[in-house]
Amino acid sequence: MQREQASPEVEARIRRSFEGQGLMAHLSARITHIVPGRVHFELSGRPEVTQQHNYFHAGATSAVADSAGGYAAFTLFPENTEVLTVEYKINLLAPAVGDCIEAVGTVLKSGRTLTVCHLEVFAVHDGRRKLVANGQQTLIRVKGPEQ
Repeated sequence: MQREQASPEVEARIRRSFEGQGLMAHLSARITHIVPGRVHFELSGRPEVTQQHNYFHAGATSAVADSAGGYAAFTLFPENTEVLTVEYKINLLAPAVGDCIEAVGTVLKSGRTLTVCHLEVFAVHDGRRKLVANGQQTLIRVKGPEQ
């Protein structure tokens, strides 16, 4: 089933917000796909995001998963609102080894105040994806800055 595309306004709002994320810039993460209720992030492999065994570090894996879920929720929020993570849990299923990792946040339930997302992280090596982490997240919609 093909999901509708995010409107140009929603996509611009997501990208504007993402540009303000210091950690995502520091990690060199990037958004690769935006549709209503679903966002994909990619983080390329390099020594700065790995741990001592050359796997992607759990902190980097968790951070991109958290942000992917947050922006998935944000795609469904009205103008003049923002998103904050209330809690999330990540299960690390396998060492994240590959050229990059891809984090996918998918909205399970969008509410007036709280939204719940499913999080998945895949290691990508030679074009093949392997699920290396999954989790769940709760986010809160808060009032955005006054215009």
